[in-house]
Amino acid sequence: MFENKVVVVTGGAHGIGKCICEEFEKAGAKVCTIDLQENPYFVGDIGDEETLCRFAEKVIADCGHVDFLINNAKPLLKGIDKCTWEEFNFALRVGVSAPFRLTQLFLPYFGPDASVVNISSSRDRMSQPFSESYTAAKGAIAALTHAMAVSLSGKVRVNSISPGWIDTDYTVYEGPDAAQQPAGRVGNPMDIANMVLFLCSDKTGFITGENICIDGGMTRQMIYHNDYGWTYGG
Repeated sequence: MFENKVVVVTGGAHGIGKCICEEFEKAGAKVCTIDLQENPYFVGDIGDEETLCRFAEKVIADCGHVDFLINNAKPLLKGIDKCTWEEFNFALRVGVSAPFRLTQLFLPYFGPDASVVNISSSRDRMSQPFSESYTAAKGAIAALTHAMAVSLSGKVRVNSISPGWIDTDYTVYEGPDAAQQPAGRVGNPMDIANMVLFLCSDKTGFITGENICIDGGMTRQMIYHNDYGWTYGG
């Protein structure tokens, strides 16, 4: 299905991003990734625009075009109690500005039936205390998704995925950790990679501007004090 397709993945050296890269490669695609960690293609900070431009230039020089862009790199998670102005803006550069700029840089080079998939988070709709930098970035990328889908209508489909609890070590949890998800288990990177490949396939030509939450149903479960053994501690 993806033979000779060119896929760009940010944050592809570990976790969900690495799994996405591996699955595309298994399907015959040429994968170009950028990450701060060592990887076979490009080591760099996507929070820096000059680095992004050099990365994009390398991709186009090597491949000539881009079929799929997966904006996956993880922004900093810090709360309003400790997050500095610089740190908050860095989180937004990684989580929102970089996906916007990369899409802009690749726009003249997207192939037919091109697709952008942005990795958001279930935190785009719910929060834990002191997670403002990450939550703001993930909420913004979810909104950026439908804005770009409208602007790029007829040229590029743009969708986002909001993962819930995804264990990147593929740990199998039992007891309450598993049972609290209506699906009965904690997620793993394959749950996200499968959806990324699906959204890039020719089976989803009528899907754009959509956000798909993959969280085992956790954000759909109402919780009240003294409900199912849960008590509010204040």
